[in-house]
Amino acid sequence: MDEFRQQIEDLKVCLVIPTYNHDPFIGHVLSDSLQYPIDILIINDGSTDQTRSIVEKIIKENTNNQKIEMVTFSKNKGKGAAIKAGAKRALKLGYKAIITMDSDGQHFPSDLKKFMDQALKTPKAIIVGSRGIEHENMPKKNTKANKISNFWFHFQTRINLPDTQSGFRYYPLSCFQRSIWFTDRYNFELEIMVRNIWRGFHVVPIPIQVYYPPKGVRVTHFRPTVDFLRITLLNTFLSIIAVIYYYPKKAILKLLNKY
Repeated sequence: MDEFRQQIEDLKVCLVIPTYNHDPFIGHVLSDSLQYPIDILIINDGSTDQTRSIVEKIIKENTNNQKIEMVTFSKNKGKGAAIKAGAKRALKLGYKAIITMDSDGQHFPSDLKKFMDQALKTPKAIIVGSRGIEHENMPKKNTKANKISNFWFHFQTRINLPDTQSGFRYYPLSCFQRSIWFTDRYNFELEIMVRNIWRGFHVVPIPIQVYYPPKGVRVTHFRPTVDFLRITLLNTFLSIIAVIYYYPKKAILKLLNKY
């Protein structure tokens, strides 16, 4: 654990947990995360359940050395908006990187060490936890959506990534240095990867554990029609930009490097 603490201090990283109406899970997620020496930012994205009171109680009772803080939106703005708010707050507090983790209980805080080990090797890369495209209890529609997302991601970047939809990620805060983002919801996690790859960032996948609660227990706020439409519109936009900007830029740079 001392080695883990030193890695976190060296990389100046904190854990950002965006959450929206996940009161069956958020207490367990935070309690497990507090077993590791990493500061935590919870972004309460306008939850209308008991999320806020559960988090406030944990903060009040926390006796560990790490900091734990909650930012609360008055209304739901979307996962992307929550991640951006977490990055902005982390930067203000002096951190250089963040790890995002979902609040629905599917991720294991014990995998934080894997991110630290990889980040020491590639501190300027986006590191994405790979859950595996097929997994026990993983909804079939998720598997199909992930395959489609992986296909378009490859078209836009020429990079094969096994899990483009995973929310367990390491971001250098320099990834957020843009004045304009086009998305605020689930599709933001695709936008930030693609646009930063176009800027020259690398993306590194690492294997992680995942738990999918049985049907009837799992809570998801992904709306198949609306959110799929948003992702489709984003993929269309990014694909057009890839064809008219990214591919020509790569070709020109490759040509210049030959001379």
